[in-house]
Amino acid sequence: MGKPLKTIPSFTNEAEERAFWEASDSTDYVDWSQAQSVVFPNLKPTTKTISLRLPQHLLDAIKAAANSRDVPYQSLIKIWLQEKLHNN
Repeated sequence: MGKPLKTIPSFTNEAEERAFWEASDSTDYVDWSQAQSVVFPNLKPTTKTISLRLPQHLLDAIKAAANSRDVPYQSLIKIWLQEKLHNN
């Protein structure tokens, strides 16, 4: 038997729970040796639709770059934004 586990507190919202787990060691609250593998086949990341105004020449260049890579242009924009965030 391992160390005694702490009780997971109640949370009023997701942001509060996220902040708690970011600052806490889950092994103090969960016996991971009892964990079971699960699959979430229909799980999709939360997305938010935005409106972004771009000059036509820039959009055309992005679409051409996406076409040459055989990916949708909106997917390419997301990839580039993600790469830029991780490189800074």
